[in-house]
Amino acid sequence: SAAISACEKGGQWQHALTLLSEMSAAKTPPGKMAYNAAVRACGKDKQWQRALHLLSSMPDAKVAPNEVTYSAAMSACMKGGQWQLVLMLLSRMHGVAVVPNKIAYSMAITACGRGGKWQLALGLLDMMLGSRVVPDEIACNAAISACEKGSQWQLALHLLRFMPDARI
Repeated sequence: SAAISACEKGGQWQHALTLLSEMSAAKTPPGKMAYNAAVRACGKDKQWQRALHLLSSMPDAKVAPNEVTYSAAMSACMKGGQWQLVLMLLSRMHGVAVVPNKIAYSMAITACGRGGKWQLALGLLDMMLGSRVVPDEIACNAAISACEKGSQWQLALHLLRFMPDARI
């Protein structure tokens, strides 16, 4: 998995996938860390389809995806402009008992903002609060940015005023 991580850092997603495949063929099953690094490597080059394929192949390999895996796949989809898939992955996390963290919510809010879906972005911020995940500066800035892109300056100002009260 260290070699796959090196490929990820070097932007070599093809090599990462080759190594992952070779590990399986050599009867050295790749673990969660190897899969996570391979998904991140794909995401760095907007290879969101490959990232999703890796995520979906993990259960067959008897490797359970975690919040890192889902966040990496969400990042790949976000970079590829696939906001709907980001939301689907966030929803799927709940279905497989993986608890979304600040990173997952922030990515979903950012993806919705980039997709021009400010209402969904605000809904996710609300869902985040309802799930007892405290929004951080990144999540709030993503929601403010979504409002700005949707010409919702009053809502953006409201969120900006909310941040100090929430100690963000």
